[in-house]
Amino acid sequence: MQTDWIMGLIGGGLIGTAAALFLLVNGRIMGASGIIGGLVDKSGRHAWQERSALIAGLVIVPALMTMIAGTRPTYLTDNLLLVIIAGLSVGIGTRVANGCTSGHGVCGISRLSLRGIVATVFYIGAGGLTVVVFKHILGLI
Repeated sequence: MQTDWIMGLIGGGLIGTAAALFLLVNGRIMGASGIIGGLVDKSGRHAWQERSALIAGLVIVPALMTMIAGTRPTYLTDNLLLVIIAGLSVGIGTRVANGCTSGHGVCGISRLSLRGIVATVFYIGAGGLTVVVFKHILGLI
């Protein structure tokens, strides 16, 4: 659709605003994988309410937007095994890289963190390579 870029702009602005507020209020980087990881491994038990609220917001807000605006096509593959493997790969990758798109990409780049910039270049490159291999070479997606 010709207005899809507007939704991307609004979503990006909301993520950036949330990351800035999280840093301002808590003095910490808003990395979703670190926040979830702290709940799972119990290293963030001292701030479990804050972490749970953020994760709930990540689930509830899109659900509300879907109810309000309806669903949009995602062009996601029908191959459930591939979706599961992709999800696990992303989860493992965020732990190995000590961060995810929100931590390295949004917060790291905005703070001119060399580590965040390098991590972002590598995961964007890996994502592009993955699409080329799985879509254009293997034909799986």
